[in-house]
Amino acid sequence: MSESIFDEYPSMTLEKASDDTSIEPLKLGVRIKEIRTQLGITLEEASQRTGLARSTLSKIENEQISPTFQAMQKLATGLSINMPQLFEPPVKKQASGRRDITLKGEGKPHPTPTYEHELLATQLSNKRMMPFKSRIHARAFDEYQDWVRHDGEEFLLILDGEVLFYSEFYEPLAMREGDSVYYDANMGHMLVSTSTEDAQILWVTAK
Repeated sequence: MSESIFDEYPSMTLEKASDDTSIEPLKLGVRIKEIRTQLGITLEEASQRTGLARSTLSKIENEQISPTFQAMQKLATGLSINMPQLFEPPVKKQASGRRDITLKGEGKPHPTPTYEHELLATQLSNKRMMPFKSRIHARAFDEYQDWVRHDGEEFLLILDGEVLFYSEFYEPLAMREGDSVYYDANMGHMLVSTSTEDAQILWVTAK
């Protein structure tokens, strides 16, 4: 059985992208870099795919030179995109002014057999991050029926006490106040308190 708060609160899933209709003037080099970054490839990998020199790609992305039509054809073919995609203007990001304050002790409680969660910033919907504080009641690995797993990546900071951080692919990690870890939340993970009092932690989950 999973201990994830997302199982019981499906409305707390995280927003992956937001709508924005403000448009900036087109900068072709910036647009090419944006496409390459979205594909998750390096300049060297883009060079191998397109047949363009790495130095040439760097100059194009930094607006130092303008690509020829032949270079744009190579970019479109090598990056597996259509030529018109190179000319789509970037979307301008604007501040939304969203804010949610949670005063001490006023988070939304969500107890489980092993954790006592306090959900933070609960008034905002479609958040890109999900912050919550937790007290770790569990004292042994076998108190869990299964690994905790859920979508996204997670940041963990020990606020008070000491814990053992168990994860599916690594040895158990002893952590104390001030220690932190960032990890793939799809990887099985769980915590047990090793201090006299229940450890208290801050979790931030993001997609």
